[in-house]
Amino acid sequence: MDAASHLHGLTKTIFFTFLFVSSAFASINQPIINSNSILVALLDSSYTELAELVEKALLLQSLEDLVGKTNLTIFAPKNEALERDLNPEFKQFLLEPRNLKSLQSLILHHIVPSRVDLTKRIESTWKRALSNHHLRLSLRNKRMLVEESVEVVDRNSIVRPDGLIHGIDKLLIPYTVLENFNRRRELRSISAVLPTGAPTVDSRNKKKQSKMGPAGAPPAVPIFEALAPGPSLAPAPAPGPGGPQHHFDGATQVNDFITTLVHYGGYNELADILVNLTSLATEMGRLVSEGYVITVLAPNDEAMGRLTADQLSEPGAPEQIMYYHIIPEYQTEESMYSSVRRFGKVSYETLRLPHKVAAEEADGSVRFGQGDGSAYLFDPDIYTDGRISVQGIDGVLFPAEEVKSPATVKKVVAKQRRGKLLEVACTLAATLGQDSQFASCSQ
Repeated sequence: MDAASHLHGLTKTIFFTFLFVSSAFASINQPIINSNSILVALLDSSYTELAELVEKALLLQSLEDLVGKTNLTIFAPKNEALERDLNPEFKQFLLEPRNLKSLQSLILHHIVPSRVDLTKRIESTWKRALSNHHLRLSLRNKRMLVEESVEVVDRNSIVRPDGLIHGIDKLLIPYTVLENFNRRRELRSISAVLPTGAPTVDSRNKKKQSKMGPAGAPPAVPIFEALAPGPSLAPAPAPGPGGPQHHFDGATQVNDFITTLVHYGGYNELADILVNLTSLATEMGRLVSEGYVITVLAPNDEAMGRLTADQLSEPGAPEQIMYYHIIPEYQTEESMYSSVRRFGKVSYETLRLPHKVAAEEADGSVRFGQGDGSAYLFDPDIYTDGRISVQGIDGVLFPAEEVKSPATVKKVVAKQRRGKLLEVACTLAATLGQDSQFASCSQ
């Protein structure tokens, strides 16, 4: 054997020795995943859609590191929930590379870093998911629910030494992911609008609109004049004006905030009133499409359950109640709390003219109303997209005084007050018998 061949063989031996030592050190530093692990079971299970999302979210490595330290409980949506029941636009949003953080948050929202055995009796408990949001588990009519609206259809579907998998019938969507989706869609819809001028006014107002403003400019008439007739005059609002003048997709935004309420849990009664018992969802969508902004004070299910039959029996009562919970301004929890901290007490206009809702600071939060009929803001910023803000409260609010019938919503136009100088002039004219000569004095 010549020297060159000997040198080549020695180099080859050193190279393979280096590879072996490197792989040995790598195996020492990286945790070894058992073939009986819960992660392997998930990838080989019937929950194929979720397994694919875990891989696309690039979470396998971090979950492998975690499963070596603690047990994992995975709430796995069935394939139908991700294939057929999921909004295609939302699914496309999750799969876009720029929205990787949202996809990761969604996946981690289904994983709890502890062992949650659902064969044991669980009445109601909270578990912190890897997304840093809490999941509420509750038992209702022998049905195990997650977040009040998602049912566990297969308890302990897969059991492994380092974790469990429970099958659920819907996707668990954290509100932060929904906010990112709504914000992204809202920015896209605004950027696609051509500068064709401000939206036209509904012909029901019988009032000509002033000169059109630029695209996105606030409407020229107050929101009270843009409202549909009250329930005593029309059972449902007439369809709003269509065409390219609409700068916002109000119907979609209202649908998004109602969906967010349902996924958030504890606001199903309010969502039912908006969609099924009244036509307010349609009316709110039309107002938002025309450029108006609103803040909804949303009573939770427990508060809605305290309403009596007498409070709901009058014609138009649900609309009356809801109009008093809608503020024609865009307010967040931070802005309202800052106002009450600074001014002590603040009154907000509502869509139930002429009633206002009072707010003040109490116990480090914002309290609306007075006395026994007050309600605290305890679920802040459930939904905020720049046009619609939803703030959860723990009570149903009612005005301190009623103008006329509590079952009739009427628009009240404040009479124009005379100035002091005009009052004196009219008094003098009446003394001389000339007051009929002035139109202002006869008003």
